[in-house]
Amino acid sequence: MTGRVVRDVVVHPDATLLAEATAARLLVTLVDLQSHRAPLHVVLTGGTVGITTLAAVTASPVRDAVDWSQVHLWWGDERFLPDGDPDRNETQAREALVTALGDALPADNVHPVPALDADVPTPEDAAAAYADVLARHADDGDQVPRFDVLLLGMGPDGHVASLFPEHEALQAAGVATVAVHGSPKPPPLRVSLTFDAIHAAREVWVVAAGAEKAAAVASALAAAPVATTPAAGAIGTERTLWLLDAAASGDLPAGGATA
Repeated sequence: MTGRVVRDVVVHPDATLLAEATAARLLVTLVDLQSHRAPLHVVLTGGTVGITTLAAVTASPVRDAVDWSQVHLWWGDERFLPDGDPDRNETQAREALVTALGDALPADNVHPVPALDADVPTPEDAAAAYADVLARHADDGDQVPRFDVLLLGMGPDGHVASLFPEHEALQAAGVATVAVHGSPKPPPLRVSLTFDAIHAAREVWVVAAGAEKAAAVASALAAAPVATTPAAGAIGTERTLWLLDAAASGDLPAGGATA
């Protein structure tokens, strides 16, 4: 990505309000967008705040204003574990949201990263299979759908999806997905969207809570090198939105930050 990037920053008092506000923002965004186009493509994230946000979507009466038959759900990354493993982002998202939506969300609209099994024995196999599914839902010549909202969590080290500082997966280019070996955060094997795929999203929302993330938030919003703070490369084509709690914003200059 080139040129000046504007990152909007919204700070909420605590992690609970952050998740509830993000859920409300997502629902209203989907309702608004459905007056203009369909289907919509949303990329989910895991982590404590990510899953709490999905649970807040489930609890909101506004969820029924969304036409879920015209929404496709994707994942930004996944732990390469067997189907149903409690550490899989998919498993947690199903428990928090997908199961509760029931028949309103067609099963064919839910696109998990393939799990470890006899037919998918390596993360490379899973990444390739996921790339094929993404391409089938993209416009001709594109590798991925033009995601309407791509949610990302961020770790204290500044990683997003499963793109970690100084990791070789950061260099993946020309492809939508990448297999990750030796993740510094367990489990070591993962599958992630690449920055090429992330940069195809209309809106990228980075959601972060906790004082342990404050330094990485400040680094990313100061446009640090992606190699050392991958979250700095999380940029949407139309909007890049940082949704924080007060603790995660603690190292920002007064008035927030854009770069």
